[in-house]
Amino acid sequence: MTQVISDIAFTPAVKAVQARLGSRQHYANMEKRESWSDTITPELANFLRERDSFYLATASASGRPYIQHRGGPKGFLHVLDDRTLAFVDFKGNRQYISLGNLLENPQAFFFLMDYSTQTRIKIWGKTEVIEDDLELLRRLTDSKYKGKPERIIRFHVQAWDVNCRQHIPVKYSEEALTDIVQSLRDRLATLEAENAMLKRQFTLPVNSPDTTV
Repeated sequence: MTQVISDIAFTPAVKAVQARLGSRQHYANMEKRESWSDTITPELANFLRERDSFYLATASASGRPYIQHRGGPKGFLHVLDDRTLAFVDFKGNRQYISLGNLLENPQAFFFLMDYSTQTRIKIWGKTEVIEDDLELLRRLTDSKYKGKPERIIRFHVQAWDVNCRQHIPVKYSEEALTDIVQSLRDRLATLEAENAMLKRQFTLPVNSPDTTV
């Protein structure tokens, strides 16, 4: 049987469940359209440049799953080429669960959300833990960011897909809300100035009473 990119997620067990619950034909048609990709498109690269966090899913050698948040300055998940991503792993709570998992099982998964546009991206791939490339670490580190860089995680993309927007709540970041509020304040100030000007233009002068006998 011909392998398609989405087979990385749609295993035989998953396809059997889809068939039993009535969605297999829908996804079979999707597979024919090849809607999933294993290369980073310009659209995906632009999306990644705007992200300041994502979720990293790993699993131990025995298959025990683990999900951890990764954050940094906007665009800290770098596109190295059309099949490779990388990010600086900053010092955290020093549990090293994700790191330990990756050292014995390089399979990993990125889950990225943009709540303001209700967009979520899923990316499957294999990782490399890089602790001895100081030049790459320097190149990918934002010197203005307060986090302490410890290593590079390089991620070789095998498949990615855009999820549907159903059930994603609309939320805005503090930065976005600040911009929205400032825009409203600017608009309010403009309207208040226009209102004051109109009052001056249309307020009739009050004539003094005629005291002539």
